[in-house]
Amino acid sequence: MTTDNKAADLKSATSATVKPEKDFSQYFQAPSLKDAKKRGKEEIKVHYDDFIIPEEMKEIGKGRHYLLRTYGCQMNEHDSETIAGILEMMGFTSTDDEETADVVLFNTCAIREGAEDKVFGELGHFKRIKRNNPNLILGVCGCMSQEEKVVNRILQTYQQVDLIFGTHNIHRLPVLLQEAMFSKEMVIEVWSKEGDIIENMPSKREGNIKAWVNIMYGCDKFCTYCIVPYTRGKERSRRPEDVIAEVRDIARQGFKEIMLLGQNVNAYGKDFEDMEYGLGDLMDEIRKIDIPRIRFTTSHPRDFDDHLIEVLAKGGNLVEMIHLPSQSGSTEVLKRMARKYTREQYLELVNKIKAAIPNVALTTDIIVGFPGETEEQFQETLSLMEEVRYDSAYTFMYSPREGTPAAVMEDSVPEDVKKNRLHRLLDVQNRISLEKNQELLGQTVELLVEGESKKNPEVLSGRTRTGKLVHFKGDQSLVGTFVHVTIHDAKTHTLYGDLVKTTVEV
Repeated sequence: MTTDNKAADLKSATSATVKPEKDFSQYFQAPSLKDAKKRGKEEIKVHYDDFIIPEEMKEIGKGRHYLLRTYGCQMNEHDSETIAGILEMMGFTSTDDEETADVVLFNTCAIREGAEDKVFGELGHFKRIKRNNPNLILGVCGCMSQEEKVVNRILQTYQQVDLIFGTHNIHRLPVLLQEAMFSKEMVIEVWSKEGDIIENMPSKREGNIKAWVNIMYGCDKFCTYCIVPYTRGKERSRRPEDVIAEVRDIARQGFKEIMLLGQNVNAYGKDFEDMEYGLGDLMDEIRKIDIPRIRFTTSHPRDFDDHLIEVLAKGGNLVEMIHLPSQSGSTEVLKRMARKYTREQYLELVNKIKAAIPNVALTTDIIVGFPGETEEQFQETLSLMEEVRYDSAYTFMYSPREGTPAAVMEDSVPEDVKKNRLHRLLDVQNRISLEKNQELLGQTVELLVEGESKKNPEVLSGRTRTGKLVHFKGDQSLVGTFVHVTIHDAKTHTLYGDLVKTTVEV
């Protein structure tokens, strides 16, 4: 069977070990906008014993190495911690050496075309390595795997790939790896419909300073430019008792900071049918656990309620930093984006947060050049930045993602105009970021020391409670501790300080 026929027959399949003599149609179901929009009433079940490693795979990795490369958001990073934990339970050891790795997995991001292009470039690079090492298992997982066009492209062009799996079935990695290793045929298992919640998965966290804790999965917002609802499925919240148990375990291990994760983290609990319990309730319980710093991301303004603001205002280990994506300052553009709030509603929320938490640091995401964006509408985004005065912003030029509603909108903003608007946006934000940093000159701030400079081992780096990066001279033994530093210099993205106290009670 030709590769082209493989790609054609893989349309609308479910999950499979792909074999040349089989009809692929029963094996793989490609994600579609129509199917992905369906949010059924099926009960999401929580499983505590569904993760298993087949007996014959428990030591399969002894003497073997894995290389895991991650692209995208914190959720992808956290998924990679789980993948690494599974592989190490099977006996594999991590390596950065492409030539000696026995298993190579790319945990991918589908949010922007550039991220996908980078992965395809890496797959092309591994063609030679696979030729030299035929026993290498090369796999693609994560959000890109949930896209039909990606799987078809891999089948057509990257036959060196052995394994493709998605975001909903990471817990099945031992079984899938077993099939890939022993069948020597391409193994594809991509679930278009999200699965249940699997607890008690292993995790390999690096160090003991900062940890991610996933509290929910998926997104139901369907912003017109975003592929995430199709790659991550509908919103499903972990039970609070499971989240709290994980946070307590992390505290016992000595971690200093946790980040609560979700594609739309402040929709947490809205899918519970047996109780009314939201992110504010969860954070009110977690703040009582002995973790010095607690953060969360990513928020959607529509779900940011008054109770959450009230809880965050209690301070303590709840840091005064909030990532609050606005995406645009124009109500008309926000409507085309399906953000379901207006400029005025967004500013009302910002003012509520600032009134309750006067020293809050706000960060945001902004897209320029969305289809139909006029110069006047772009000016509204600039004026929003001036009014809110974000500490920092993640800024992007719009690019269409196949399968999203915005992809079929007329992209009326020329590329050079998009680039010009992005540069102007950055100019405004860089000026505000510098001004905000300069306000800290002469102040003494608390830092969590994260590591030493790559260029100078005598220089350490840490972050304030509001997430600002600070460099200072200090001994390497301070890494992982809290210190006080007086700021003497401020740049746009970085602060510089002098150590004044090495022991900080938190």
